[in-house]
Amino acid sequence: MAKVTGLGGVFFKSENQEKLLEWYKVALGIDPDFGFGKTFKWDAEEESDRDRYSVWSIFPADTKYFEPSDSGFMINFRVDDLDAIMEKLMSLGANVVDMIEEDEHGRFGWATDPEGNKIELWEPKSTTSSD
Repeated sequence: MAKVTGLGGVFFKSENQEKLLEWYKVALGIDPDFGFGKTFKWDAEEESDRDRYSVWSIFPADTKYFEPSDSGFMINFRVDDLDAIMEKLMSLGANVVDMIEEDEHGRFGWATDPEGNKIELWEPKSTTSSD
C-alpha cells in the first residue's frame, strides 16, 4: 500500500527572510547549507543506500510556490509510491495539481488538504531507480 514514509521538509513564508534566518541561526544554531534553508541528514546507519534527509527552508512572503494555498507554510512528505498516492488523493476528491515533476532528487506531486494547505509529495530518486 502506498504511504508516507517520513517528513521530507517544512517550508514557510517570511516577510524578511534574511532577518528570520539570522534569528534561527543565533537562537537555534541552524546554519543554512543552501540559500535560505538547511538539510538535516538522518542517522547514517539507516538504510545508507537511500537518501535520508529532511529540509527546512524559508521562502519569501510573495512566493507563488505555495499556490493555490494562501497558507504561510507547506509540508513535504516522503512517499514510497507517488503515482498511487496521487491517484488515491484524486479518488478522495482532493484538489490535486495535475502534474508530476522529476529532478535529480526524485519525483514530486502536489495537492491541498481539506483546509486548503498545500502539501508536497516526494518520492526520492533512490526509490524510483533500480540501480
